[in-house]
Amino acid sequence: MGENTATMNHHHHHFNHQVFDISIDVPTQNGSKCFDDDGRLKRTGTIWTASSHIITAVIGSGVLSLAWAIAQLGWVAGPAVMFLFSFVTYYTSSLLTDCYRTGDPVSGKRNYTYTDAVHSILGGAKVKACGMVQYLNLFGIAIGYTIAASISMMAIKRSNCFHESGGKNPCHLSSNPYMILFGIMEIFLSQIPDFDQIWWLSIVAAVMSFTYSSIGLGLGITQVAANGVIKGSLTGISIGTVTQTQKIWRSFQALGDIAFAYSYSVILIEIQDTVKSPPAESKTMKKAAKLSIAVTTAFYMLCGCMGYAAFGDFAPGNLLTGFGFYNPFWLLDIANAAIVVHLVGAYQVFCQPIFAFIEKQATQRWPENYFITKEFKIPIPGSSAPFKLNLFRLVWRTCFVILTTIISMLLPFFNDVVGILGALGFWPLTVYFPVEMYIAQKKIPKWSTRWICLQILSMACLVLSIVAGAGSIAGVMLDLKVYKPFKTSY
Repeated sequence: MGENTATMNHHHHHFNHQVFDISIDVPTQNGSKCFDDDGRLKRTGTIWTASSHIITAVIGSGVLSLAWAIAQLGWVAGPAVMFLFSFVTYYTSSLLTDCYRTGDPVSGKRNYTYTDAVHSILGGAKVKACGMVQYLNLFGIAIGYTIAASISMMAIKRSNCFHESGGKNPCHLSSNPYMILFGIMEIFLSQIPDFDQIWWLSIVAAVMSFTYSSIGLGLGITQVAANGVIKGSLTGISIGTVTQTQKIWRSFQALGDIAFAYSYSVILIEIQDTVKSPPAESKTMKKAAKLSIAVTTAFYMLCGCMGYAAFGDFAPGNLLTGFGFYNPFWLLDIANAAIVVHLVGAYQVFCQPIFAFIEKQATQRWPENYFITKEFKIPIPGSSAPFKLNLFRLVWRTCFVILTTIISMLLPFFNDVVGILGALGFWPLTVYFPVEMYIAQKKIPKWSTRWICLQILSMACLVLSIVAGAGSIAGVMLDLKVYKPFKTSY
């Protein structure tokens, strides 16, 4: 999942339950000034809004592990792998843009979400599989974000502690209190029932992403200038710093980290649903994908390569919180505060679909249950709308947040978790479903050249995903050897 899907447009959920068809009183479907062909409010998005949504969704906490990933692969393979992933992501997104409408690209039935597309094009068991992977991924992201946020909160505390003691005190901290603090914030925020009024969160998240990514980039550049040399080697981290087997596993894990930094296919259709037509939405979206992936790749190359050039073999797993920079400490504090603010909001955006899914299932299963369906209205001072308190929501969302917090405390390894998520989401969501849907949509005959090429691409990416997942799991195993549950020391 692209890292902060805050950009999913939340204003298009209102019209889901429309019983009447608006286009009746309009002589021609396109003759209407304020509604689209599906009876929803006219979409106004352009290539620029779509690109900015994608860039906001993609550039997030994944950027922090890129310097580490390039350090595992070296100056040749690192950038090459990055280009490979950007190309695959671009290619499969352009296949996916053709799945926004089922059948005809101009007038076919619209799919509003990724799952809708899988449902209407592939149907059957594949929808369940897609849902499983998606919810699992979102759940994992909730964990990854809890870890990342706690690391950034600790980094602020440590940088100030270093500064006060003039670097004499090693300032060891446990990450648990910070994860618990993050969890408590999320418990409160999770009680917000729906996310319709959340457009401002998007903007905040985008600003935060750019703030910390640019600070990381700037610090990398200054560090390289201060060193006077470009560190790093053609083949990446040297045997000796790590063992031969470690090097192999870490290179595999680096693939997962890079895949995670690019993934956004899950929200592509949601973004496409904000674009106006004519021209056909898929045309605009292909251009937007090309533009935004080019911008993202340039930015990632800069951040990853500068971080590697600054630290060589010792590039930290998280650029802004590794031992890397201690000065200027206030600038680092700003960057880490920006990460925390971003993650607090992004956590909500990623958990919202899980919350909605479970609550919908519960009300369908037990429609009579007082505990599940009863809403208590609590007046909020100074606000016209009362807060709707629902006991089931209160209990279930709180338990969910507590669960993600406990898992984060058990496995506080940012890189490994990011690698696992990248591996898990990359093949099924970025490659397999888009390729399958495209084949079904365009009725590509079996064993034709095109079909074979698409299948080869899919198989190759499956291998990448498996290898990256294995590398990350091996990373967790190696980390567990030297680690005791609930005892993290930085």
